Amino acid sequence: MKVAIVTGAGTGIGKAVALALAEDGYSVVFAGRRAALLDEAVTCTGAAASRCLPVPTDVKDPESVRALFAKTKETFGRLDVLFNNAGIGTPPIPMEDLAFEQWKAVVDTNLHGAFLCTQEAIRIMKAQTPRGGRIINNGSISAFAPRPHSAAYTATKHAMTGLTKSTSLDGRAHDIACGQIDIGNAATELTAKMPLGVLQPNGRLMAEPTIDTAHVGRAVVYMAGLPLDANVQFMTLMATKMPWIGRG
Repeated sequence: MKVAIVTGAGTGIGKAVALALAEDGYSVVFAGRRAALLDEAVTCTGAAASRCLPVPTDVKDPESVRALFAKTKETFGRLDVLFNNAGIGTPPIPMEDLAFEQWKAVVDTNLHGAFLCTQEAIRIMKAQTPRGGRIINNGSISAFAPRPHSAAYTATKHAMTGLTKSTSLDGRAHDIACGQIDIGNAATELTAKMPLGVLQPNGRLMAEPTIDTAHVGRAVVYMAGLPLDANVQFMTLMATKMPWIGRG
């Protein structure tokens, strides 16, 4: 049986991906900050709950990350898939008004957290038998194009693309594949206001469509299920009518 870790698994995209992996037969480690939400998410797997493990984790903390991966190896003996999903943003305020503490919190979670988890995953994957595994990073449309007033989030998502490429390159020698899914407007707490109006580059507010997070779950299951000699390097999954393609 294959084993997966999903960070930020208590809500939103992380929860949807963790549930989809569990439904596909994976043993899944649900990692996140809030234990109650992780426990609730695990119960949503139904009969698969017996092979799912909630592990409260702060991805900003190296010790907490090390404990997550040690617990995974102790419980399941190996790791086949890591989905680096944990992430936060800031309120949509002008860059010059963004407090350093707000900037740092986003960088620590979105970038440092993914790096720390990637390190630990590689250490397990390169040493296990059979060797190797797959790391999938949650990028974002913001890995290509920013929204107004999103400097911290956009900077970390651009950096995530660099981390994905470096991991893909450095992992080759160890049969470790790395890819990235860039998601546009999945329906979560973070996008709840989009149907009511989102600030556009021209200064106007415009309603934007969203998509069910279940679609993201199925996409990640596809990426994760490929043999290690094949890799989806980058996938973009977005609401068809969101204002990204073209000029607007």
